[in-house]
Parts: sequence; structure tokens; C-alpha cells
Amino acid sequence: MAIHQGNKLSRELGLFDIVAISTGAMISSGFFLLPGIAASYTGPSVYLAYLFAALLMLPPMFSMAELATATPRAGGAYFFIDRSLGPMFGTIGGLGNYLALIMKTSFALVGIGAYAVLFFELPVKLTAIIFGLAFMAVNILGAKKGSQLQKVIVFVMIIILLYFIAEGLREVFFSQEASAYRLNFRPFMPKGIEALASTTALVYVSYLGLTKIASMSEEIVRPERNIPLGLLISLSLATLIYVAGVYIMVSVIPAQELYADTAPAATAAGKVFTLVPPKAGLLLIVIAAVFAFASTGNSGLMTASRYPLAMARDRLLPPIFGHISRFNTPGYSIIITSLFLFIAIALLSESEIAKLASGFQLLLFILVNFSVIVMRESRIEAYDPGYYSPFYPWMQIFGIISAFILMIYLGWGASLFTGGTVAIGLAWYWHYGRRKARREGALYHWFARLGTGIDKSLENEFLHILKEKGLRDGDPFGEMIVNAEISLLGDKRVKFKNLVTDITRKFANRLGGMDRRELMKEFLQVTTIDPALVIPRVSILHGRIPHLDKPMLHIVISHRGVRKPIVKGEITSEDNIGVFFFLLCNSEEPKMQLRLLSRLMDIVEREGFIDSIITLTNHREIKEYLLHNDRYITLTLSREAGTSELIGKSLKELRLPTDVLMALIQRGEQIFTPRGDTVLKENDIVTIIGEPKGIETLFVKYLKRKA
Repeated sequence: MAIHQGNKLSRELGLFDIVAISTGAMISSGFFLLPGIAASYTGPSVYLAYLFAALLMLPPMFSMAELATATPRAGGAYFFIDRSLGPMFGTIGGLGNYLALIMKTSFALVGIGAYAVLFFELPVKLTAIIFGLAFMAVNILGAKKGSQLQKVIVFVMIIILLYFIAEGLREVFFSQEASAYRLNFRPFMPKGIEALASTTALVYVSYLGLTKIASMSEEIVRPERNIPLGLLISLSLATLIYVAGVYIMVSVIPAQELYADTAPAATAAGKVFTLVPPKAGLLLIVIAAVFAFASTGNSGLMTASRYPLAMARDRLLPPIFGHISRFNTPGYSIIITSLFLFIAIALLSESEIAKLASGFQLLLFILVNFSVIVMRESRIEAYDPGYYSPFYPWMQIFGIISAFILMIYLGWGASLFTGGTVAIGLAWYWHYGRRKARREGALYHWFARLGTGIDKSLENEFLHILKEKGLRDGDPFGEMIVNAEISLLGDKRVKFKNLVTDITRKFANRLGGMDRRELMKEFLQVTTIDPALVIPRVSILHGRIPHLDKPMLHIVISHRGVRKPIVKGEITSEDNIGVFFFLLCNSEEPKMQLRLLSRLMDIVEREGFIDSIITLTNHREIKEYLLHNDRYITLTLSREAGTSELIGKSLKELRLPTDVLMALIQRGEQIFTPRGDTVLKENDIVTIIGEPKGIETLFVKYLKRKA
């Protein structure tokens, strides 16, 4: 797993990957180990505790989805909290999440031991430590997350559990013992509503793996769709398995036996499986359990060890935690994390581990919910989530309050331990991190609305994140480039003020006589994001006006260059600009303007951009150069090539892929945008833009066979 913030990870995780990772991280100890322990607290009503815990996961799930689509970065929740609330809270949040993952992973390793003793006579905790050592070695040597094997393991586990639920529900409701099973629910809530509440807090740990995918958000395809949808599918699937599975366990296992059972799923399987022999049914459940625990334990150790690494790179921990071994893994961080795992396994009981994990995670979710409020209210323009949490801010307020209540019901032990973690985090930040980390969070911008200054570095960082995220579906960047006007100055000497005056006059004419002075004011006004737009020999001037239907762009290219004053922070200088971009957008769509600016930045930062573009004199070639990626293709129509079938046909007669558009035609010296009745002719050069899949189809059909 790459963590360098300067590296852009490839987007290759789809919806199925998200569901597999999140579901696999949730279903382990909570299903195979915890039900008996939880039932001893609240009785047969324990399955309701799992349902209520799932409902209480909704606020942090929605908040995490919003933050992950806005700031997809390695470090997940730690990064979100640090950039929203500042490095002090980042230290607390990073440490809290780190310890929560350690407890969650410890719980999974204990679960392996609990099920392994069904076949091997080894102490539970010794078995857990042996597996922990194996996972430590694998992680140091460079185990790959999200592999195809991981998805197969999770798929097999879910199939087995769904089969268990189907057999269990048949047994509970339609067998001859159905009436006897109902007696196991009396009394339903022997210790009262408070016991159910405290049990809800206890089993909350079962769902903590849901938001693990946030730390991988940079690698997800179409994150705006896949992250929230994947999380919702995962939570729904896990809730079904937990609630139905625990209901079956309560039904078929007598209360006193269930309370002392550390492998209740295996016990229940022996009572409900009829289509397979009892031993085969038990083996299926043990396979599912070991797969689940192994998946959670291995990925938990891997993910937990990345938090010290991310914090070290943010200078909140000593550099040793950021050390990369010769296997390209954070070796020291993995070893130290493993030691904490072994200490937790050796010294704590199963219920204590579950409570401590829940306590730490509840603290983290409080900070995550609050982070969404801070991000929204700070009004940082470059904060541009692809998914917005519903019912803001009431969803976040409910999440914060409910998490506090659950922390109370966990008892003094978990609360004191969580409070101790906060105190340690504060002390560490005050004596170490405060001197090292020189940045502020979005909370600083919130205060700025009361008259304080803002931290421009955060605006710049978010703008670079926007650039890495790329355009959103529906952003009219390609159409904007196609419709852009271009001015070629050649070696003509032009003053900057005269150039701006001339371009604003052209914009005013295109807009039907708009006040030129207002447009000039928009283009020359210095904004908080301008320092991030400073590129040698390139100037991007941008403005906003109301009621503009589509973004407008004017490109100016000068061989001689135009002397322009440059302001970056407190530094003022001059640069000889070779390429100007004048971008005008609708003032009601500031986020889209930032995405368009970020895409322009991505283009002008190409190696050799200036040297390449100033050599072009053809408007079509200039626009193609700016469009150049996997979303465009150029075809020359010739009777000697495969494109001959296009000659003589009008646009409306063509059978192009549905996700592409013919944007430009060059016919001799004439360059124009075609209409539906435009007839293509031999030697036309056509530019087609669209989605990568459609462009690839055209490439294979018309160009690949030629090559």
C-alpha cells in the first residue's frame, strides 16, 4: 500500500471490491465469537442489540462517505480529522483509530483460537498469538490488500453464512421443534432496557470494519457512486447476517449454554444443518469462521500499521515509524503494532477487548461526524465531495450524541481508557507534534468567518486533491475546450492590461453586451486559490458571473510572451507568459469551476507543455492537445482506410457508441462544430470525445487494425 502523498494511486477498486473489503472486515468476531458473550448481558433480546448498533452506524457511514469522496487520501479517518480539526485532533483521532484497530484485530485473532480448538488442542490465546506472528511476517514481506484471493475468501464466507441462515430459519420456523424454540426467548429482556443499551454498545464493535474502505478511497473507480453505494450494501448485508444469525443462535441454543459458548455459530450449525452431515456442517462453519478471522486479522494489522506511518509523514510521530523496509513495507510500524496486539491478547478478556475497541471507535466517529460539520461550515471552496451526507447537520448531531450515550453504556473501564487515550494524545501533541506540524485544519477557516485569517495551504492542498480526483461525470470540460476561442499572438508585442481589455471585450460581446468593467474585475481579482494556480509561463485567469449557461474559455498563445505581474502569497514578481487561459463560469456553480481549473492545471503541468503548445498553429490541433487523454480520438476520413464507411453519411446516420460525441471537423482550412445534418466528406479530420469505453471501441474499429 503506497502512502506517499506525492504518489497518485491507480483507481482499480470497483463496487464489488468495496463490498468484499468492508463486509469481510465486519463479519468475524461479532458473528462467530461475540453473540454468547453479548447474550449474557441482555438475554434473548441480543439480536435487537445488533440491529440497533447497525442503525447507529448510519451517521458515521454517511459522514465517512462524504469525507472520502471529498479528500481521498491514504490514512482515511486520520487524514479527514487532521485536515478538518487540525493536527491536535488529528493526533488524538489517529491514535484512537490506531488503538481501535489493534483491539478489533486482537478480537479477530482470539476468534481464530476459539474455533481452532474445535480441531486442535491448543490454548486459545496461544493460537491467537501464533496466527498474529504469521500475519506479521506476511505483512513485513509485503502482502497485497484487496487481492483476488481476498474477494474469493469473502465470497465463500458469505455463501456459507447465507446457507446457515436459510437452514436456520427453516429449522426455527418450520420444524417440529419450532414451538420449543420460541420458549428460549422467555424472558425476552431479563435485565431491562439499560442492559440492552449497554449490549448495543458492546456489539457496536462488530460493525467497525465498515469504514475501513475510507483509507483506500484514492484507489476506487467512480468514488462518488461506489463508496456510498458500497458502504450501504455492505452494512445491509452485514446487518442481515448478524441479526438473522444471532436470532437463530438464540433460538436453538438454551440460554445458559449460549452465555458460556465461545463458538456459538458452530454449536448452532450442528443443530440446524440437515442437507449436509453434522460434521460437514460444522466444518463449513469453521472454514467460514477461520476465513473471516484471517481476513479481518491480516487486513486489520496491515491497516493499523499504516496509521503510524501516515502520522510520521505528517510529522506527528518520530521518523522511525515512516521507515520503509527493503520489502517496501513499514517494517518497524508493523512490528510495533504486532507487539501491541500480543499485549492486548495476553492481558485482556474477550469482552474487555470488545468494549475497548468500541470505546475508541466511538470517539473516532464523534470526531468524524464533527469533521463534516466543520468542513461544510468552513466554506472552503475546494471542499468538493462527490456525495453529500443526507439530513445535514441533524444526521451528524445525532451521530455525535448517540456515540456519547453508547460510550456511557460501555462502562467506566472503556470510558476511562478512552479518556486516557485522549490525554496521551494531547500530551504527545503538546510536547512533540506542536513543534513539528506547521498547518491548520478547516476549523481555522470556520473561525476565519469571525474575522481571523485563513490557512491558504489547506486551500492549495484541497485544490491538488481535486486535480487528482479528476472531472466528475457531466462536467463539460470537453465541450468547453471544443467551443473555446483561440487568439494566436505570434511574435506580436502586447501589454498585459491591453490583452485583458481585449479579451474581456470579446467575452462581453459573446454575452450580449455585458459590462466589460465587471468582467475585467472578475478576471483580475486575487482569490485564495490563485497561489495554487501559479505555473511558470502560464496564467489562468478566472471569473464568475450569474446565469451563465455553460463555462466559457478563451485561450491566448504568444511566442514572444506577455509580461504579467505574479502574486504568490506575500511574494510579488513578473513572469513572461506564453499561454493564457481566461475561464468564465456560473457563480452558482463554484465547485464545478474548481474542477475545471484543476483539470486545466493537470494539463499545463504536463512535461514540455509550453514548448509543445506554442508550436501549434492549427486551432484543431491546439484543442486536441488540450483534450488529449483516453477520452478523445482523431480520425482522418479516407477511402483507403476503415473510416471509408463514414464518408458521405450525415451525423444522424452514424452508428457511433452512445457515450461519444463528434465534436470538431476540420475540412481544409475550415474548422467547425458539426450538426446532425452535417455530411462527412473524404479527407475530413474529425475529433470525437466521450467516455473511455466508447473511445476504445472506436480505436479498435478504425485505428488498431491500421496499426
